Amino acid sequence: MSALPLSPARRPVPGVFVALGLTLAIGWLVVAIDGGQLFNQSTTVSLLHVATGLGFVAVGQTLVILGGSLDLSVAYVVSLSTLVAAETMNGRDGALLPAVGLTLLVSAGVGLFNGLLVTTLRINSFIATLGVGLLLKGYLDSRYDGPAGSTAPALVQTLGYQRVGPVPLAFLLLLLVAGACWLLLSRTRFGHHLVAVGGDPEVARLSGVRNDRVRVTAHVLCSLCAGLAGIYLASRLGSGSPRVGTEGLYDLESIAAVVIGGTALAGGRGGVVGTLGGVLLLAGIDAIFNQLAVDSFAKQVVRGVIIIAAVAVYARRTLRKAAP
Repeated sequence: MSALPLSPARRPVPGVFVALGLTLAIGWLVVAIDGGQLFNQSTTVSLLHVATGLGFVAVGQTLVILGGSLDLSVAYVVSLSTLVAAETMNGRDGALLPAVGLTLLVSAGVGLFNGLLVTTLRINSFIATLGVGLLLKGYLDSRYDGPAGSTAPALVQTLGYQRVGPVPLAFLLLLLVAGACWLLLSRTRFGHHLVAVGGDPEVARLSGVRNDRVRVTAHVLCSLCAGLAGIYLASRLGSGSPRVGTEGLYDLESIAAVVIGGTALAGGRGGVVGTLGGVLLLAGIDAIFNQLAVDSFAKQVVRGVIIIAAVAVYARRTLRKAAP
């Protein structure tokens, strides 16, 4: 009953990888002229660590956006996850697995709540997830003035700092998660249903797809990815932080990476491969600006220009395809 004409995009959007290559080439040249080195080991490791935190969130954001929804609570889920993980571990290696399990359970609970607000109460996803984010913000602001808890040393040493050559172990975990999501989208009934719901909910419903169940599942998976990002950041920080998610702008940056990667904001088209390209592009720009000692305001301006350009290119492409 699910033989739908819509299917996940199996080909990455080549434009984002072309843009990534050009950005890194131009950045290398500019940094070299300035007397620095862009592709030394420390810069590469730093770039991949930045990409890892954002990547977990952006992969989850891809799923909800593909389904025609959105999640603006992810930044607060990231912050909450660092605190749940660090306070549960409290510096004990023996509490590592229970802490990870509890963190993912709490994250999934937030995603389930988001999904039910969107599907059961029919609240617009922008408003619903923004409201949930503000609820979490109120809780974090009232309970925490600064870092809390202590991450287990075993997690800090492995997920936080262990590398395979210049590649952090955490980045390899990101690739594993992204690969699992790619398989989910391209090889499973849920993936086809998710894209169908994002493309045309009414057609999907008439084809036998349970739209609400699909969207709720997408929100749960998105929050689980944000929970993974929180566990990773707790391993890097050594403790929980009530503001690490918002200070990292993981809500807006994850949406930016998804859009830059070619996923349609209206849903129904895109994929995690393009999103990874968008994540690496944003992390590459950050690495170049750090080498050039550019202030944070200029970074945000350039990011804004890139996002606007990406959306404009997508809009022109859509109009061109729609033209007779």
